[in-house]
Amino acid sequence: MTVDHVLAIDVGTQSVRALVFDPAGVLVACAKVPIEPYVSPQPGWAEQDPELFWRSIGDACDALWAGGIARRDAIAGVALTTQRATVVVTDDAGTPLRPAIVWLDQRQTRDVAPIGGINGLAFRALGVRRTVAAFQADCEANWIQANEPEVWSRVRRYLFLSGFLTHRLTGRFVDSIGSQVGYVPFDYKRLAWAKRGDWRWSAVPIEPGWLPELVAPGGRLGELTVAAAAVVGLAAGTPVISAAADKACEVLGSGALEPDIGSLSYGTTATINTTQRRYVESVPLVPPYPAAVPDAYSLEVQVYRGYWLVDWFKREFGASEVARGETLGVAAETLFDDLVRSTEPGSMGLMLQPTWTPGVRIPGREAKGAMIGFGDVHSRAHLYRAILEGLAYALREGGERAAGRAKTPLRELRVSGGGAQSPAAVQLTADIFGLPTGVPHTHETSGLGAAIDAAVGLGLHPSIEAAVGVMTRLTRTVEPDPVHQRLYDQLYRRVYRRMYDRLKPLYEEIMAVTGYPPS
Repeated sequence: MTVDHVLAIDVGTQSVRALVFDPAGVLVACAKVPIEPYVSPQPGWAEQDPELFWRSIGDACDALWAGGIARRDAIAGVALTTQRATVVVTDDAGTPLRPAIVWLDQRQTRDVAPIGGINGLAFRALGVRRTVAAFQADCEANWIQANEPEVWSRVRRYLFLSGFLTHRLTGRFVDSIGSQVGYVPFDYKRLAWAKRGDWRWSAVPIEPGWLPELVAPGGRLGELTVAAAAVVGLAAGTPVISAAADKACEVLGSGALEPDIGSLSYGTTATINTTQRRYVESVPLVPPYPAAVPDAYSLEVQVYRGYWLVDWFKREFGASEVARGETLGVAAETLFDDLVRSTEPGSMGLMLQPTWTPGVRIPGREAKGAMIGFGDVHSRAHLYRAILEGLAYALREGGERAAGRAKTPLRELRVSGGGAQSPAAVQLTADIFGLPTGVPHTHETSGLGAAIDAAVGLGLHPSIEAAVGVMTRLTRTVEPDPVHQRLYDQLYRRVYRRMYDRLKPLYEEIMAVTGYPPS
């Protein structure tokens, strides 16, 4: 048996997956363990026991090997990809001191002292003082210091979930550069911890010694310890290779290496990404994130509550599809395609603005909770189609803004995540963007991206480009329907792009009257 397979561990928001890929990118075996995304002790909070993630990795690996398809003696190495920006604080031994603050958490710290001095003056001159203040308010470290001083006094390691789990795997406080997305003193341009004197150290109370060593994607993080090997089911000493955060790995796993290929992810957060070799900010002072490719960036625009809207629709309006799906043994979401096919493009004038959770600057905090509709809701089918159309409009708008900043127009798309499994959603996306839209050969693109990094790091392929050429491919490419494209283009340009600017004053009035969301 050739030792040339990779175990990719994918710790998402709603599940943990253990996946084995061969050198050609074929998914040999997969085991999935659902997890509770978070608990909410108070409104807006999202927390989870860090040990749950570690136990779930063990459960997923147990199920993987029990399946009898994947062979342990074929595994050359392990790669880890996780949800982004979930914070775990620990003592010096790596023991968590409190529940993890999950990326969905909405708590903020009030009355954080603004950054002064030359940096403060520069932020005022650039008109980004509010953006920096939002960074400070949203930073989990500031909240823990202000509200849990006893916990804060014992913090010796400040980690993202990826760093916490990497420590469990290797016994080392080390993490991937590609996983550094969140409110930490990370210099996105240099792809390294910020230098002394950088404004980020003034914005957060984190000590440099609390942060992990960083390794580029494809580099070696360490080897499985004896304890970790027992949990994962492999031999101690098996190499653990640096990958990246789940969104970055999705981009790589979809094969979107060129800046004119847009990678769409219809996950809990919907995103559009392009891989850039140079540093480009789609919005001033909002940086691109580290890519799953060394020395590269993912220029990303998010719709924070993206495919979560489909889950919301399923809970509120999809009881019949849920029941029928259980009878047929299929996911309820696959049955929603019938709702799309039963309606016409444009949803009879119903238009959704998916800003239930705002962006950093566009849309701003005043838009939180906004879902604006025009036209009639004649059926739940119209509402469902309007949700998919609204997501695609928002992603097109973000993609065009990012492409304009990068000066590289998009020529094609790749679709990953839950939406990639819906032919109707893929066709609708192609129609609204007016671009050919490819569907990768596996919907497990996050795990595949991690496996690509590992394959290069283990020497199974000589470069990222070579690995992508062998390990990724498209099952089909969907072309836009010309008639539907023309209709959507008019709605997008004449209505959708003008909605936010025109409604923003009303959002601000709602915020002033109700006091929500807090300014």
